[in-house]
Amino acid sequence: MTAQDRAGLAAARRIVVKVGSSSISGESSWRIDVIVDALADARARGAEVVLVSSGAIATAIPFLDLGGRPIDLASQQAAAAVGQNVLMWRYQNSLDRHETLAGQILLTASDLENPTPRSNARRAIDRLLDLGVLPIVNENDTVATQEIRFGDNDRLAALVAKLLSADALVLLSDIASLYTKPPTDPGAEPLDVIAHDADLSGLEFGSTVVNSVGTGGAATKVSAARLAAAAGIGVLVTGADLVGEALAGGPVGTWFEPSPTPAPLGTLTE
Repeated sequence: MTAQDRAGLAAARRIVVKVGSSSISGESSWRIDVIVDALADARARGAEVVLVSSGAIATAIPFLDLGGRPIDLASQQAAAAVGQNVLMWRYQNSLDRHETLAGQILLTASDLENPTPRSNARRAIDRLLDLGVLPIVNENDTVATQEIRFGDNDRLAALVAKLLSADALVLLSDIASLYTKPPTDPGAEPLDVIAHDADLSGLEFGSTVVNSVGTGGAATKVSAARLAAAAGIGVLVTGADLVGEALAGGPVGTWFEPSPTPAPLGTLTE
């Protein structure tokens, strides 16, 4: 059942959760246990959960002599190949505490634009869920090029939520909610609920990279949330540390109301 408000997350049948690089890499890698515990609690009450996780490239940086996040495509692809392996090991190591298996799904933009690979992806994820496996989705950075990349995993998460007809999407951030302007600016106010047809032109979400390992930010989350909400999927944007409360339907974050008249599916990436 589609969640109509944040409280509805507690009863949602199928939920997509997205976490960014800065929340789970480097000194923040401890947070993987926090996120896994929250997902396990949601699964225990009967929800099907899909995790969209960034972090492959950021996870590889300490293991490679790159002097920071690589900027050339070849180094990014190589780092992703190393980091994805370590990232999945960390998730599986945490999931072992709940006797749960992880299943890796790597996608490119073209996979979701073309009917055959799109259908294959949905079928595989549905089957993993049937088997009690936690699907973990990431962009396939080892083969993606600048021309075909999703650009950020917030958008990927929205597209996966549409693909799977999810009841809700949770975008985890570095801050507890979205604000009317950058939260460090004077007069910034937290946003509680955003209607599906709200005019956001007067708000300042910004579009700059907020850390040295991630490629997203508030603007990408707003764009992704609007994409999912237009498809009739409610979206919560909140802090990664609040994931447990969020999935339990607690009063946290910024809620994007789902459209009562979802647009026809058409092209998934629209």
